Amino acid sequence: MVNGPVGFVLGGGGVLGAVEVGMLRALFRAGHRPDVVVGTSIGAVNGALVAADPTEAVTDRLVRLWASPEASEVYGDSVARQLRRFAARTHLHSPRPLRRLLESALGEDTMIEELKVPFRCCAASIERAAEHWFDRGPLVDAVLASASVPGLLPPAEIDGEHFVDGGIVNSIPIGAAVDAGAKLIFVLQVGRVERPLSPPRRPWEVAQVAFEIARRHRFAREMAALPDDVEVHVLPTGGGESRDDTPWAYRDMAAVGRRISRAYTASRRYLATNVASGR
Repeated sequence: MVNGPVGFVLGGGGVLGAVEVGMLRALFRAGHRPDVVVGTSIGAVNGALVAADPTEAVTDRLVRLWASPEASEVYGDSVARQLRRFAARTHLHSPRPLRRLLESALGEDTMIEELKVPFRCCAASIERAAEHWFDRGPLVDAVLASASVPGLLPPAEIDGEHFVDGGIVNSIPIGAAVDAGAKLIFVLQVGRVERPLSPPRRPWEVAQVAFEIARRHRFAREMAALPDDVEVHVLPTGGGESRDDTPWAYRDMAAVGRRISRAYTASRRYLATNVASGR
C-alpha cells in the first residue's frame, strides 16, 4: 500500500449517496482515516460531516441523518406544490429544508477552516461557466451550493455569484484529491459508473444518458492521468435497484437502509481483499 496522505473522494448522485455511508463505515472499521476530504453534491453533504468528525462515530450520525424526517422533507413537497413553484420559477423545491438540515448537522456558523481535516467541495459557477472549489468560508453555504441540483433547487447565491450542483462539472473529483496531496485515494461513488450504458428508450432517459456520458468521460480522464505514486481504490456499492434511474428516484428514501447495508458489505469485502489495513 502507498504511504502518504489519505484522501476520501465522495461523488454526487442524490439519494443514491446513501451508499457512501456504508462505504465510510467499511473504511473506518478497516482502519482508514482521511487526511483530506473532497466532495461533490450529496458527496459534499456526507463529506462535510466526515471532515468535521473523521472517526467511525460519524457513520452513526449519518445513518440517523439519512433516516430522519428532516432528510425526507428536502424533496418532500407534494407534486401539486412542486408544479406551482416550477410554473412561477425555475425549480421544483424550496432550498429551505436542505439549509435547515445542513445547519442542524454542521452548525449554522461553522467555517470550512474549522473542520478537523481539510475539506473542499465543488460547485458550478453560472456567471463564469466554470468549476469552482470552496475550501474556506461558511461551510453550509458551500455545501448548499455544491448540492443545488438544477431544476430541483434554485441556484445558490454567494457574494453575487450563482452556483449550481458540482456534478455538472466534476461529479467524482479524483483530481482535486491529487492536487491536495493525497497519495492513497478511496473513491466513494454511487454506482452509476458500475452499470453499462445503453441508448435511451424513453424521453426522460435522453438527458440522463447524455449527462452520464459527460460524467464518465471526466472520471475516466482523471483516472488515466493519475501520477505513478498515487493509488486509487473505487469502492463498490453492492448493486442497485431497478427504480434507481426513474424520474422520481431522487425522492425515494425507502431504500436508504438497504443501500447502506449493501455498500458496507461489498466495500468491507473489497478492502479486506485489495487493501492493507490502515493506520
